Amino acid sequence: MSGLIEGLPDAVALRCLARVPFYLHPKLELVSRSWRAAIRSTELFKARDEVNSTEEFLCVCAFEPDNLWQLYDPLRDLWITLPAFPSNIRHLAHFGVVSTAGKLFVLGGGSDAVDPLTGDQDGSFATDEVWSYNPITRLWAPCASMIVPRAMFACCALDGKIVVAGGFTSCRKSISKAEIYDPEKDVWVSIPDLHLTHNSACSGVVIGGKVHVLHKGLSTLQILESVKLGWTVHEYGWLQGPMTVVKGKLYVMSHGHGLIYREEGESRKIVVSASEFRRRIGIAMIGVAGDIYVIGGVIGPERWNWDIKQMSDVDVLTLGGERPVWRQVTPMTQCKGTILGCAQLRI
Repeated sequence: MSGLIEGLPDAVALRCLARVPFYLHPKLELVSRSWRAAIRSTELFKARDEVNSTEEFLCVCAFEPDNLWQLYDPLRDLWITLPAFPSNIRHLAHFGVVSTAGKLFVLGGGSDAVDPLTGDQDGSFATDEVWSYNPITRLWAPCASMIVPRAMFACCALDGKIVVAGGFTSCRKSISKAEIYDPEKDVWVSIPDLHLTHNSACSGVVIGGKVHVLHKGLSTLQILESVKLGWTVHEYGWLQGPMTVVKGKLYVMSHGHGLIYREEGESRKIVVSASEFRRRIGIAMIGVAGDIYVIGGVIGPERWNWDIKQMSDVDVLTLGGERPVWRQVTPMTQCKGTILGCAQLRI
């Protein structure tokens, strides 16, 4: 980089460019080769952090189109489509997705593709593949593979690293294995196994700096006390359904009740009605910038209507005021249907 802005030292010019919103970066690259190099440099993104210009984005992958990811910019109500996801697995599903170290990571999973002639599933049920998306270079890259291939597993970012636990290696074999990934070293290491397995998908959330793993259909929670000490088992009886953590609190949507609850240990509190989502399945619920986003899903089939409507809608619940308020934002511009993966990314 040299002579970014005439009359200004490059260090100062870089801090000026750091204040430009991320969605405009492709246009800035057209100015000159030196600007393109600056926009795609780690120095620019360090400067964005220094001048408090980092932005929070929502990353989404849905059933359609195949293996496509989009970013949502909440401040500008704008959707950005990422470059094509390079995995050779068609209709990748049941994967883990998190963001850490300034990158988006897509881990494991298997093919949800079905042969339209025979009805047979694609042969890949669980993979050990790991991919990262770097918003600086705007490229996907392969990372070190997990030790154990897995699908339908718990996946969380914890202290700059990634913890995965449980899941399935085949359609009949659930596992208790757990491991942790260091993005800086690009290395996976085994950690103590879960105490319990169950013949159902599991998921994970981080509350109070600890990974909590729960299996669908079970009230039992397994909490990672530390990488050395391993897991402890607790009976909290949390509700089942789409869930997310906002400012350290767990929020769960109960389709049966048509409500969103806040779980606090062994107690819960009704937050707001969610009756308009009772007919939608396959949605994602995630916290971004203190709000709860409810994304996508499908409606139907019903008793007298076998049509399935794939949704691209995005509804936002603002929690900050005296009473939570729902609002709608711009729908996904390309993704629609069941949400396969969703994560928050700070750039």
